[in-house]
Amino acid sequence: MSTDTDIASELAKLEGILGVTFTDSNHLLSAITHRSYLNEHREATQDHNERLEFLGDAVLELVVTDHLYNKYTEKPEGELTAIRAALVNTVSLSESSLKLGLNDFLLMSKGEAKDTGRARNYILANAFEAVIGALYMDQGYDAAKQFIAEQLFAKTDQIVAKRLWQDPKSRFQELAQEHASVTPTYETLNQVGPDHDRVFTVGVYLGKELVAEGQGRAKQEAEQAAAEAAIAARGW
Repeated sequence: MSTDTDIASELAKLEGILGVTFTDSNHLLSAITHRSYLNEHREATQDHNERLEFLGDAVLELVVTDHLYNKYTEKPEGELTAIRAALVNTVSLSESSLKLGLNDFLLMSKGEAKDTGRARNYILANAFEAVIGALYMDQGYDAAKQFIAEQLFAKTDQIVAKRLWQDPKSRFQELAQEHASVTPTYETLNQVGPDHDRVFTVGVYLGKELVAEGQGRAKQEAEQAAAEAAIAARGW
């Protein structure tokens, strides 16, 4: 999007995807503008999306908290907190952002546009929250709540049914006890690299059987990766 006409056209397309016509399209423009874009385009007059992200994060937390509180009336505070964290973490929000197609509308520097993996997921998740902030600023709480409900609430049943709100080690331990009546054990299989850049390989066992392996820059990280791999390997 290099010209004002291009930008206006793209914003109109995004409004169509969101199902909202903004009173002030600058709110939406700021929501899709990464800080790096303004460093390369000094002529741009819009703000970057960090303030809207801050606002959207707060709106998102309130809406999701209210939804979970009323949906799962029997669950304690600690479990609700964990479910909420699983629903609004970077992976979940970046997936929703990609599904919406926000990636096609982001204004970033050429360098940031090349980022992939965790860096891009972080940018996408922040943009998702910024869009929530833009909707709240322009259309009010109910519009922001409707958007969040449409994009995220359907995930809650799967998160609860598959225990995705638990960390992988806790989840695998419960599943192993449920399916095999065994408590998993973990063993460091290998470690390579200097102290400041060491990579651990950890195996997770059910009895004497090696179920899966995982790697990480700390033993705990490797154990979590191994547990997640084990859940997939067992199809649980």
